[in-house]
Amino acid sequence: MWNIKEVEVAELNTMIESGEKTLRVIDIRQPAEIAAGTVPNAETMPMHTIPLRMGELNKNEKLVLVCRSGARSAQACAFLQQQGFDEVYNLRGGIMGWAGSGLPMNLPQAV
Repeated sequence: MWNIKEVEVAELNTMIESGEKTLRVIDIRQPAEIAAGTVPNAETMPMHTIPLRMGELNKNEKLVLVCRSGARSAQACAFLQQQGFDEVYNLRGGIMGWAGSGLPMNLPQAV
């Protein structure tokens, strides 16, 4: 079993606000789910496209994966760890946790 590293909503918000240079937030939900809003500055990369788009990811960056509840993103984190990515984090509670905390939501950025 892979040891999935998780980041709390408040911790991710602090990282985003501090402008951490190596941080990439990737929302792996489907476009219809993302249309309702996502974490500020998040990129969209639906889960099923990750194996095809791994060349777009940098192993030296801190990747925080986001889904609805944290279940799919945990699976995606495990997959990326198997591919040699060490700095991969799951957003605990997913977008539901983010929205439930009252933090701002943004419309997705096209990638």
